[in-house]
Amino acid sequence: MKGCDCQRIFDCFFSFIALILLVPIFIIVIPLLFFTGENKIFYSQFRIGKNKKKFRLLKFATMLEKSSSMKNGTLTVKGDSRILPVGKILRKTKINELPQLINVLKGEMSVIGPRPLTNEALNSYSKDVKKIIFSVKPGLSGVGSIIFRNEEDLLSRNFSRNFFYKQIMPFKGELEVWFVKNQSIMLYFKLIFLTIFVLFNAKTKLPFKLLKGLPSPNIDTKNFLFDKSN
Repeated sequence: MKGCDCQRIFDCFFSFIALILLVPIFIIVIPLLFFTGENKIFYSQFRIGKNKKKFRLLKFATMLEKSSSMKNGTLTVKGDSRILPVGKILRKTKINELPQLINVLKGEMSVIGPRPLTNEALNSYSKDVKKIIFSVKPGLSGVGSIIFRNEEDLLSRNFSRNFFYKQIMPFKGELEVWFVKNQSIMLYFKLIFLTIFVLFNAKTKLPFKLLKGLPSPNIDTKNFLFDKSN
């Protein structure tokens, strides 16, 4: 059986089981968002997937509906005033990303892969990087998400759009390219494990130890990632 076929089987299995197990959480989150936000439960936005095919990425609505046209645009920092009250908890725990399990079941995403980005963020990648990333399905999680799991907190201390798009995004591109070139079922399970692990150990350097051959950040990006004040 081909690796991609095997991964699709695991994607369907994990996402289906997860959706069933998460029903109690959804039952709590949905009315909370409806009554404490803008009467809106889900947020969807067009993203570009495999072979440049557009799809609607789903999330729980955690920010004001017109937040992208406000200060900071599509970038979000810790304590961002655009985040809804319940949204702070959902973003911290990554519960806001769980509706993407539906995207996984539909075959638009995988459990593990490069994160689907906005056009603004994609434009910070070179054509070669985009070509490689678009050769696979985007992921609910992935190596870029794991390495930059604490991004909002760090951006709140080191916020600069120029630094983000000129330094952070190119390194994310290197990480995603590394994933595509090294993808395997073993790596798939390693990244699932690390996704769960970093939720409870945000400061860990385990990903760099466990993922052999991972690209090394330049000194500025390294200082950003391992900000001692965090």
